[in-house]
Amino acid sequence: MSEDKVSSVNNGSSGRLPRSVALVGPQASGKSTLFEAMLPVGSGRRSAGRDPGTEMRLRHGSYLGDPWALLDTPGAVDFAYDAGCALAVADAAVVVCDADLVRAMVVGPLFHQLEEAAVPTVVFINKVDALTGTIRDMLAALQAETRRRLVLRQVPIREAGAVTGYVDVVSGRAYRYRRGAASEQIETPETLRPREAEARGALLEALVDHDDELFAKVVEDLEPTPDEIYRPLHRGEASGAVISVLLGAAEYGYGIRRLWKTLRHDVPDPGKTATQRGIPAEGPPLVQVFRTRHGGHAGRLSFARVWRGPLADGTTIDSRRVGGLHRFPDGEAHKVARAETGDLVAIGRLEGVATGATLGGPALDFPAPPPPVYALAIGAEDRKEEVRLSVALQRLAEEDLALSIRQDADSAETILAGQGELHLRTAVDRLLAASGVRLQCRRPQLPLRETIRHAVVQHARLKRQTGGHGQFADVKLQIAPRPRGTGFHFGEKVVGGTVPRRFIPAVAQAAEAATREGPLGHPVVDVAVTLLDGGFHSVDSSDMAFATATRMAMQEGLAKAEPVLLEPYHQVTVAVPATFTANVQRLLSGRRGQILGFAGKPGMTGWDEVQALLPAGELDELIVELRSQTQGLGTYTHSFDHLAEARGR
Repeated sequence: MSEDKVSSVNNGSSGRLPRSVALVGPQASGKSTLFEAMLPVGSGRRSAGRDPGTEMRLRHGSYLGDPWALLDTPGAVDFAYDAGCALAVADAAVVVCDADLVRAMVVGPLFHQLEEAAVPTVVFINKVDALTGTIRDMLAALQAETRRRLVLRQVPIREAGAVTGYVDVVSGRAYRYRRGAASEQIETPETLRPREAEARGALLEALVDHDDELFAKVVEDLEPTPDEIYRPLHRGEASGAVISVLLGAAEYGYGIRRLWKTLRHDVPDPGKTATQRGIPAEGPPLVQVFRTRHGGHAGRLSFARVWRGPLADGTTIDSRRVGGLHRFPDGEAHKVARAETGDLVAIGRLEGVATGATLGGPALDFPAPPPPVYALAIGAEDRKEEVRLSVALQRLAEEDLALSIRQDADSAETILAGQGELHLRTAVDRLLAASGVRLQCRRPQLPLRETIRHAVVQHARLKRQTGGHGQFADVKLQIAPRPRGTGFHFGEKVVGGTVPRRFIPAVAQAAEAATREGPLGHPVVDVAVTLLDGGFHSVDSSDMAFATATRMAMQEGLAKAEPVLLEPYHQVTVAVPATFTANVQRLLSGRRGQILGFAGKPGMTGWDEVQALLPAGELDELIVELRSQTQGLGTYTHSFDHLAEARGR
């Protein structure tokens, strides 16, 4: 007897509304392999579309007649925001973990994200054929990363040291994996019965709080039926209190049908998901855009969840006409006439509708993009291509909200910032492909400043005779340092009318303008300029003459006042598992950082936040080194704090 009567996803229809599941998990967990195994392409070829390692993918299909949409999210930490966008519109999530305990432990931030989003979750421990430790240790380690109760649904069967099947904890049936086919039912090995009973007891213990009848049976030491276990199990999973843990190996097709069965029974329908998010059942069509994509024969596509349908092609919603609806049964866009409640579809020609936007009702919650941690200055090699690059950058920012694009006021550089080296490398590749513009990429210039250490008094006289009216102005300026952060100040102490009042504004404006570039080549800050004395000519003096004399005095005076470079310092907050806190402190100290302290991270057990002051120049490549020392888990936020004298390493 096989585990299931079907051998693959079929195309029937049960009349149920379509449900959606997001596949999330760390890089190299085999998540994309699972995605392919769950909804195989009919030809057996790999899904069409962009790189699955860096792009979210949508696929439609059905299982036992129920319609489904699967979202495969990138596993690289640089693209974690994509997972957040997918979870915002999914009915449930499948967390794909590697069977290697060390690699599996990077799911901590993901569990926290799922708890924050209140998304029903199933854990799929992949590559179980290569499991070397015990499933007990794996479960205990994962449990330490989440407040939800993990319940093991399958006990692995080992033969000759390798996992070859499992015992279903609820039904008590045992199955042997068969490569590319449904698992075969076998007799439960006698040696495994104590472990099965232990796992079943742990499952019942987790569920008794969700069902009074089950509680009564357990108290009376009566054996509950599978149906009596499934009922509170489904309820606990739907509420987010319980997470089922399943086993498999997607590469060989192990555990795929069992995963599908669990999803079919336990994933809430779209109406329940909408109710949980405060969306009324009655009303006009309501959609939320969770992704934007440019290019291809379909042009601009807005991927959206239909929270309330139906939505027909050509419908006008919030004064915008739906210019085409598309599903993706094989990875390619296929036009459809209508989308039902719960559908994930791509909508054509929704110009001006940003990712996260809601059409047809009040704005729904959507995750804000994380602050950038890595940046490049980007430009076209040929200045004539700047306009084309600007258009491509705008489209890129529409596609990926985790990217930010800004013009630096000091350097006039275009700064492309994002979530890491891989994120920006992928963005640059997409720019090249979309625009064909030859690009120059480099590190952004550091926004250095200058100030002075000592006060000086500087005299300057302008006297020029060129025929007719000449130019004459005489100024004596005091140039003095001010406390850090107080900026520029101008004053005057002229007595006796040596400088007429009408010329003083020109002196003030010229003095401030002279601070835009000091003797070291950077803007000058925190200085006070005072006009002490001067002289004028009744015919040859003018605003222009006094401005020129002021610039002469400022140029000479600033050079004499012992100018020094100032570099910006940022307040940095690094979030890491507590086991890496000491490593992070050494990393920051090695980058000229001043450690301010550390404390537990709110809402995340076993994590710390390290506070430090760090020179802005040391932020370059910090995220790369931080992730390399923390198994990819460390991240940080930063904000400008103050300017201080540049001291170098």
